[in-house]
Amino acid sequence: MKVEILEFVDGARNAQGVTVIIDVFRAFSVACYAFDSGAVRLIATSEVAEAFQLKKRYKNSVLVGERDEKKIEGFDFGNSPTEIIKVDLSGKTVIHTTTAGTQGLINAINADAILTGSLVNASAIVRYIKSINPDYVSLVAMGYRAINSAEEDLLCAEIIAAELKNKRFNAEARIADLQNTSGKRFFYPVNIDFSPSTDFFLCTMINKFDFVLKATRRFDGNVDLMKIDV
Repeated sequence: MKVEILEFVDGARNAQGVTVIIDVFRAFSVACYAFDSGAVRLIATSEVAEAFQLKKRYKNSVLVGERDEKKIEGFDFGNSPTEIIKVDLSGKTVIHTTTAGTQGLINAINADAILTGSLVNASAIVRYIKSINPDYVSLVAMGYRAINSAEEDLLCAEIIAAELKNKRFNAEARIADLQNTSGKRFFYPVNIDFSPSTDFFLCTMINKFDFVLKATRRFDGNVDLMKIDV
């Protein structure tokens, strides 16, 4: 099994084989918490206008997402796990758009199969990939706003890569250190309304969930996420 680590939208476009699109802060942590809160479906889209159109099509749905980290005007929730864990999404379709993570899903056009990646289900991702034993795995760290490398996404990629090769990886110290690097923005008082410190801790609860989220491209160019227990 060959494992390659890529970055950003270009990395998603160039990804081959089984592809994991990683967005720890916060898109694919939010997606996991949404399914854990009872959502039955998640539709990822790259455009805000498309998200509103999907909301009209799916009556029992909610809009979740951000631009510039903040909740989009007219959306039900921001891209915040702190918000998501407070609501009952039972039976709901979540329509999700973000600056980085969902862009990666849409642009992974050459992948054989696509999973979302986050720390909260990293080991489940490893187990799933091992169960299908592909020849090639692409780990795409989407980064901050899909333009700057992000320590949390690269760390998640390193953890998955190591575990796929049956190597031990002690992640605790490096996860804690994220508070001093890419995660420090969650502790700025000015961001508390849309990126609270609780988001940091919810996104770094490694291996909280025993499921993966597998992406399927839709007829309309958007992406469905399906929960698969592992």
